[in-house]
Amino acid sequence: MNNKKAIAAIEQLESLILTIRGQKVMLDADLACIYGAPTKRLNEQVKRNCDRFPEDFVFQLTQDEAVTLLHSRSQFATLKRGQNIKYRPYAFTEHGAIMAANVLNSPRAVAMSVYVVRAFVRLRGELAATLTLEKRLAEIERMLIGHDAALRDLYQKIRPLLLPPTEPNRKGIGFHVKERRGRYAVAG
Repeated sequence: MNNKKAIAAIEQLESLILTIRGQKVMLDADLACIYGAPTKRLNEQVKRNCDRFPEDFVFQLTQDEAVTLLHSRSQFATLKRGQNIKYRPYAFTEHGAIMAANVLNSPRAVAMSVYVVRAFVRLRGELAATLTLEKRLAEIERMLIGHDAALRDLYQKIRPLLLPPTEPNRKGIGFHVKERRGRYAVAG
C-alpha cells in the first residue's frame, strides 16, 4: 500500500477504536472483519487459547454495556425476536488485537495487525498531546487567576492617583496685602 492509502486505512481503523471501562478497545466483530475472519471463529480461537488472552488483553462486555453500545453505534438497530443480545461481544485492547492476529494465523490477519497497532499508537499520541495541552491550559488558568487578583490590587492602589486632585486649603506663597479695594466710579 502506498502512504496515502495506509493513512486512510489507519484513520478508518481509528473510528472503530472505542473507550470502554477507561481503555481503548476494538470489538470482536470489528476486529474479525478487519482480519478477514468470521466473528465466531475469532471468539473460538480466543477461547481455545485463553492462556494467551489475560484480562488486560480482552474482556467480555456486560449486558448493560452491550445494550448501551448497540444503541450508541446505530440509531436504526432494533432487535426483533426476544429483544435481547444473544452473544455479548468481546473487547480487545491493543495487545489483545495483536494476539488475536497471531492466533488466527492468516496472511490477512498478520498484514492488518500492523495497521491496527499503528491506529492504537496514533490514538495514544493524540491522547498524550491532548493531555499535555490540557495540563498547559490548567497552568495558564492558575496563572490568570492569580494575575487577576494582582491586577485588582494594583488598580485599587492606582485609582486614587487617577482622581482629580483636591484643592488644598492653604494660603498662597508670598506677601499679600489685605486692603480694601478702592471704589472707583466712571465719570460721566
